[in-house]
Amino acid sequence: MRVSVLGSDLVLDERSLDADPDEVREQVREYERGERRSFDLPIRFPDTFTGRVMRAMAAIPYGETRTYGDLAADLDTAPVAVGGACGRNPVPLVVPCHRVVGSDGDLRGFSAADGVACKRRLLDFEAERA
Repeated sequence: MRVSVLGSDLVLDERSLDADPDEVREQVREYERGERRSFDLPIRFPDTFTGRVMRAMAAIPYGETRTYGDLAADLDTAPVAVGGACGRNPVPLVVPCHRVVGSDGDLRGFSAADGVACKRRLLDFEAERA
């Protein structure tokens, strides 16, 4: 499913959400209006390393960031492995992989159509409202 947020298109894998697409789109609109800080959607976390990283990302509060190294330390793995799992996140925004940044503050990548530019907009948007 495609959703638009802050001028960017994101692709969300519907198989990873146990929710009606209309409800997903409504919650994304609420987020964009500043009315929602987290998503109340049942997520099907995979029973894999990616699922572990997704759970860690889901715990990052609105308006905050963590580094790839922070998550790697929590999960007893390497930052590059965390980065790979972030890139495999099937539900960006819902599981906020945009809140994971490099130790030097570099944004690295993001799966939206315009990549890092969207990640910057999402982080700035949340910082202004946190």
